[in-house]
Amino acid sequence: MKKVLFATKFRELAFDALESLLDLKAAGLKEVILTYIIPREEVAFVPYGGYMKDEEERLREQARIRFEDWQEALSKADVDSKIRIEVGEPVPKLVRIAEKEKVNLIVAGRKKRTALEKVYVGSHTLDLLRRSTAIPVLISKYMVYCDMEGQCVRRVNEHPFQRPLFATDWSKPSQNALEFITTLKGAMDKVDVAHIIGVKISKSLDKSELNRIEKESKVRLDKYCATLKKAGIKAEPHLTAGRTASEIIRLSRGLNSTMIVLGTTGKDRVKEFFVGSVSHRIAEASELPTLLVP
Repeated sequence: MKKVLFATKFRELAFDALESLLDLKAAGLKEVILTYIIPREEVAFVPYGGYMKDEEERLREQARIRFEDWQEALSKADVDSKIRIEVGEPVPKLVRIAEKEKVNLIVAGRKKRTALEKVYVGSHTLDLLRRSTAIPVLISKYMVYCDMEGQCVRRVNEHPFQRPLFATDWSKPSQNALEFITTLKGAMDKVDVAHIIGVKISKSLDKSELNRIEKESKVRLDKYCATLKKAGIKAEPHLTAGRTASEIIRLSRGLNSTMIVLGTTGKDRVKEFFVGSVSHRIAEASELPTLLVP
């Protein structure tokens, strides 16, 4: 974990979200690419107005001044940084910059909403999750409001990498996520590894078949934990059954997790695009930062 792309629209608490990434120094973080994409529609041709070059320059200067202030904080933490300010379609631009810079992780925020509107992941972030097919994406969620036992509670995620919940479905992306987690050694105290026997599977099986799947799942969980322990990371297995997305969120709360890590399955790209995969639904619904690994 050497290089991170931090994408921002300079929303409230964006700098706090950036500072929370400094925990990755313990995992080898060396450089942060500070990135701001000026949406083309904000400077594009308008009737009788042409291209608004002056507005583009104003937005560039505004972003540069903010980034240079952030760079001082990163420098004091012995982390190098680079500024990338470009004009265009935000998501495709971000993905191209991330690929060109060869970053290990893209960090994006969520759209700010009021306490009553709770957690909300913007359409650009969801589009980024769909398009980033090679680089992991972290939705930072530095501060969110969520329902806890019927009450609206404010949660601040200051140390997202400290104790993640890694939920696996045994897919190739889950294997990729397991390997990615091993690169975060030093930033993590412990990883809880979970598998959910989904409702669709369990309701179609008799008791003996369900017991067989239960035993197989426990063996697989132990192997995942053994891989993490071999990499020097504490790990604990958890097996449960139910509706996958809601069970993962329930487990994360019960285990006091600081992040949820998932592989993005890509089993059904068409369905995923229109209604979202389990991983995308969790990214939308959980109050925790969510790390998705393709």
